[in-house]
Amino acid sequence: MANSSEVYVIDDDEAIRRSLAFLLRTAGLPSRSFDSAEAFLAEAGDLAPGCVITDVRMPGIDGLELVRRVAEAQLPLTTIVITGHGDIALAVEAMKGGAVDFLEKPFKDEVLLAAVQRALDADSRASQQDEDKQRYQAAFAALSRREREVLEQVVVGKTSKVIAYDLGISPRTVEVYRAGMMMKTGAKSLSELVRMALRAGL
Repeated sequence: MANSSEVYVIDDDEAIRRSLAFLLRTAGLPSRSFDSAEAFLAEAGDLAPGCVITDVRMPGIDGLELVRRVAEAQLPLTTIVITGHGDIALAVEAMKGGAVDFLEKPFKDEVLLAAVQRALDADSRASQQDEDKQRYQAAFAALSRREREVLEQVVVGKTSKVIAYDLGISPRTVEVYRAGMMMKTGAKSLSELVRMALRAGL
């Protein structure tokens, strides 16, 4: 990772900005914090290449719009989106808009740092994405037709209740299918299952 790379933390919550800045500093990663997407975008064109960490829900320009603007401006920045519980659909939209990863709160320090390292190391990221895609495609190939139907609904952020209604099955059955998918793919959480599905190109 080049020393000139910097991490940009964008969150309207000062406590989170301070916490992430401290974590990045202890890991030897230079960072700058912004309290809004507007403040960041005002300087974005003059910033060093690096990685953006943004909350998906912010007043004014939210994390989704920020991801889109960074991608459209072709800035030398990769973006990681932080989401709250229940924001899976927003996280999926962010990744389709150009984010390289999303993390669901609460997350462990080492998970965030690993995501940042991957985002900053473009060469390593490209080969890792290739490996991930092949591995995840193989894992999802083991799913039954019904499990894949449930997965397609999960990836767009539908709740078990809505999926059950759409597929004409009970919410309990949806939960059983979800548990089966997580066991077959090795995903430890719903957000990880969604991330794997997106990286597999599903």
